[in-house]
Amino acid sequence: MRDRNAGLYLGGVIVSGFGDSAMSLAAGIWVKSLTGSNSLAALVGFCLWLPTFAGPVIGTVADRVRRRPLLVATNLILAVVMTAPIAVHSASDVWLLFAVLTLVGAGMVLTDAAATALVAAAVPQELRGDFNGLVYTALESTKLLAPLAGAGLFTVFGGPVVAVLDAVSFVLAAAAFRFIRAKEAVPATREKRAWTTETAEGARYLWRHPVLRPLVLTGGTAMVLSSLSSTATFAMLDTGLHRSPAYAGVLTTLQGLGSVVGGLTAGALMRRMSERTFSAIGLALFALGVLARASPWLPFVLGGSLAIGLGLPCALIAAMTAVQRETPGELLGRVAATANTLMFAPTGLALLAGTAMVAGLDYRVQLLTAGSLGLTWAAGLALAGRHGGLGDRAPLQRDRLPASAD
Repeated sequence: MRDRNAGLYLGGVIVSGFGDSAMSLAAGIWVKSLTGSNSLAALVGFCLWLPTFAGPVIGTVADRVRRRPLLVATNLILAVVMTAPIAVHSASDVWLLFAVLTLVGAGMVLTDAAATALVAAAVPQELRGDFNGLVYTALESTKLLAPLAGAGLFTVFGGPVVAVLDAVSFVLAAAAFRFIRAKEAVPATREKRAWTTETAEGARYLWRHPVLRPLVLTGGTAMVLSSLSSTATFAMLDTGLHRSPAYAGVLTTLQGLGSVVGGLTAGALMRRMSERTFSAIGLALFALGVLARASPWLPFVLGGSLAIGLGLPCALIAAMTAVQRETPGELLGRVAATANTLMFAPTGLALLAGTAMVAGLDYRVQLLTAGSLGLTWAAGLALAGRHGGLGDRAPLQRDRLPASAD
C-alpha cells in the first residue's frame, strides 16, 4: 500500500466494483418490479456476462492505444452511459436498461484487459502477486456489501439513484487511474492488418505458451466447477442439512472469509513456490471443500465452505500474475482479455448444466462430480509440472528483480 500506483489502482477498482455490484442486483429488482417477470430479471446478469465471449476482440483495442488514457476515457464514457437508466419508468422502457448493462459489460471487459496491462507497467514485478491477491480480495469484499447497499437504495429511493451511484463510481475510478504514474510507450505504428488477425495473435500466443495455457485452463476449470457445485447449495441445505434457505448466508460469509485470507496471502506463497504448484494446491483445496459439502455433517460443510473460499482465488491469481509477467507489452491487452474469456465465459454454461443436474439428480452426485474432477485436474497439473511436461516457472527470486519504487 506504500506504492503510490498500487494504491491508486486499488482505489479505482474498489469504487468501480462497489458501484457495479450494487447496480447488478438493483437492476434485477428494478426489472422484476416493472415487469413482474422472473426471466426478464434474470436477463440482467446475462447482459453483463455476454460481452465476456467477445473478450479477445475487445482486448485488441487495449493494444492499439496507451492503457492509462484508455482506462480514464472508458470509465468516463461508462459514467455517461450509466445515466441513461434515469429515463426508465415503465415496462416498455426496460429495453434501455438491458442495452445499458450490455454496454457496461463490454466496457468492463475492455477495462479489465487495459488494467491488467497497466499493472505490468505501473506496479513493480515483485509486488504483482501480492497486488493481484489484494485486488481479488477487494473485489470479493465489495460483492459482500454492495448488493445489500444497492437493494437498500433501490427500496428507499428507486432505481435511478442506484444508476447515478454507479455513474459516480465510474467517475471516481477514472480520477484514480488518471493519477497513476506509468511509463507507457506510444504503441508502434504497424502495417494495416485485419482486426481478426490481431485478435488471433493474442489467442495464439496464449495457447502456445507452455506456462500460460495450463494456468489459464486451470483457472477456467476452477470457475466452471465452482458454478457447477454452487447450484447444489439450496438442495444441500434442504435435503442434506435440513436447514432453511437463509442459512446460505452463513456459507457465503465463510467462503468470503476464505477468499479474503487466500487473496491476502497469495503473494507471499507465490514467492515460495511456482505458480503452477500454487495453482494446483489451491484447486485441490477447493475440490476438497466441495467434497466436504457432500457430507450431512454440518461442521464438515462449514469447513468445506471455508476451504472453497481459500482455494478458488489461487488459480485465478496465479494465472493473471503469470500473464502479466510472461506476455510482451504489445500483446498484453489481447492475451489478458483472452485469458479472462477462457476463465469466466464458461461459467454461465456451467450454471445451466448445474441447474439441470440438481433438478434430476441427488445433489451429492453433483458435488462429488465437481470435487473429483477438481482433484483430478490438480493432480495432473502438479505431475505435469514435476516432469516438465507443460513447462514450469521457479518462484520469484528477489535478487533478480528490480528494486521497488515506493
